[in-house]
Amino acid sequence: MKFSQTRPVKIVMLGAGGTGGHIAPHLYRLLYSLERPVRFIICDGDVVEEKNLVRQNFIQADLGENKAKVLAERYSTVFGLETEYVPSFVEKEDDLRRLVKPDHWRIDRTKFIWEQIILIGAVDNNKSRQLCHRVFQEAKELIYIDSGNGEYTGQVVCGIRRGGKTYYPPIGAVYPDVLEDTDKFPTELSCAEASVSAPQSMAANITAATAVVSMVYNILALGDSSVRKITFSTQTVNVRPEVQKKKRRKAA
Repeated sequence: MKFSQTRPVKIVMLGAGGTGGHIAPHLYRLLYSLERPVRFIICDGDVVEEKNLVRQNFIQADLGENKAKVLAERYSTVFGLETEYVPSFVEKEDDLRRLVKPDHWRIDRTKFIWEQIILIGAVDNNKSRQLCHRVFQEAKELIYIDSGNGEYTGQVVCGIRRGGKTYYPPIGAVYPDVLEDTDKFPTELSCAEASVSAPQSMAANITAATAVVSMVYNILALGDSSVRKITFSTQTVNVRPEVQKKKRRKAA
């Protein structure tokens, strides 16, 4: 699928932990290299804890600080971009709709161009994915890239809507169990529940982040992307893409 290489860009990322923390620096670098207006908004209500220092992109000096704030301030300053972050969990549809609503930019006195919006889900719960799925399904135009992984394996799915039509299915259509899972939003967890998380590894987080950044790079820098899904295993060092097949033209 082809994409404009001149439209202004806004990326909204939910989650600044294991995967989101490794996505952030590379996306800031990518956006810095683009010769067009760019925005990057990181959303997360969590704070950096000692246990996060092993596999997440934080250091001792970040302890106690909001994760979204740390990443946004650190890398936006380095690359000279505007610092934008939401230091809370996005758990309401209206809040997410506002975040992914495109703004228009003036080209000249009479012409405007709308932003290209990319929503990145770097969350660790399916209730947040269900929220993203609902907002994606009602959007006229939206790119929704979701990342999920366990200790050694994971997947990244790129959903695309354009003109009110779904061209690439989102995570909820590719893995329907995501929409059936009855887990909780982060703010609904008890202290005991919050302290228990599914095992993940630094390698799996970095591999997932690399896949996300590669998808975004193809869309924004190359203006062309055919990869709908990537599955991977860090144990076998294997990454397998699923590519959109081109339609064959019938012979006259």
